[in-house]
Amino acid sequence: MFVRLIGSIARRRLTWRRIEDDLIDATLQWQIVGRIALAAFLGAVIGLEREYRGYPAGVRTMALVCMGSALFADTSRLYGGADPSRIAAQIVSGIGFLGAGLIFREGYSVKGVTTAATIWATAAVGIAIGAEGYIVAVFGALFAVILLELRVVTKNIRPSSHDGVDEDVHRSGDPEDRAHEPPE
Repeated sequence: MFVRLIGSIARRRLTWRRIEDDLIDATLQWQIVGRIALAAFLGAVIGLEREYRGYPAGVRTMALVCMGSALFADTSRLYGGADPSRIAAQIVSGIGFLGAGLIFREGYSVKGVTTAATIWATAAVGIAIGAEGYIVAVFGALFAVILLELRVVTKNIRPSSHDGVDEDVHRSGDPEDRAHEPPE
């Protein structure tokens, strides 16, 4: 009887140790909250440009994609076992699938490519934040916004007419700039 009681106490103590080992301390949790807040902010900055231009994937979409990617990257570092990069690879695949749903062909033009690429880049910013690459993430977001704003420069690069192709497709550069995509 006494041996059973000692064994039962030892098992309970071992169980409590496992629970304590599995819990994340409050400091680490607040650091993760700070990282996902930064990710939401940077995603919103990228989305602000899209929202301003009237495209469907705007502030909320980009903020959620960036924040979700950061949270996945953070949790994969905590619970990912020997290879936490597997989660990052799955984020890239999932966002690629999401982006593929945004791309469609209309006549001679393809629309949604820039929006899909922006979502993909926003996810990469989130992964960088989740991996604690803050400088890389901030500059990645900055470069994304700059590249999106280059539309003003690049819209006059394409020639104004091609044989057999509607002139309207090439008049203002990126076909997505004139797109009237459905709202989110």
